[in-house]
Amino acid sequence: MRAYDPTSGEIWFDDCKLGRVNVATLDKQQLRQIRMNMQMVFQDPYSSLNPRMTLLQIVGEPLLVNKVARGSELQDRVAELLKVVGLRPEYMQRYPHAFSGGQRQRIGLARALALNPQLVVCDEPVSALDVSVQAQSLNLLQDLQSEFHLTYLFVSHDLSVVEHISDRVVVMYVGKTGGTCSHGRALLQAQASLYRGSALCGPQT
Repeated sequence: MRAYDPTSGEIWFDDCKLGRVNVATLDKQQLRQIRMNMQMVFQDPYSSLNPRMTLLQIVGEPLLVNKVARGSELQDRVAELLKVVGLRPEYMQRYPHAFSGGQRQRIGLARALALNPQLVVCDEPVSALDVSVQAQSLNLLQDLQSEFHLTYLFVSHDLSVVEHISDRVVVMYVGKTGGTCSHGRALLQAQASLYRGSALCGPQT
């Protein structure tokens, strides 16, 4: 996403228009173009939505900024996106404070889908939700992935969530990757890493 400029390394992305590009080296114009295909769902559904904006403004903002839609066309697109994530179109004139945490996360997801991206980065998208709501959100993510052919980069510390949603997993431990593998094998690696970490942090006798 290039929210921060990297100090080293490469970030390769297969963009449907630009082809395979190193995101770390793109200029501002190219970066703006590629970001239409790379969107993000944030961890905190409360702080990631502007409390002074209605759902129409929040979900419609990517469409306005990128000059994709405006006016009645914008409203129709926002209404469609709200229905896709399981919210009523008439909610578009309401503000975020009127919704629960799970509903707010659906609003953030609708915003992420507005430009029909290839990649959605999900940064701990269910960690701030109640357990009863987490399963609903994960099932929605899987349904949308199937319907819109999305690729998720899903970040999580919860191994049960990783097992539920992931096809391939990269295990990270103390800032280093342990390779890419199928999720079953990766879960065993992650459990072993967590055990080693807890052992190292345990009381000394």
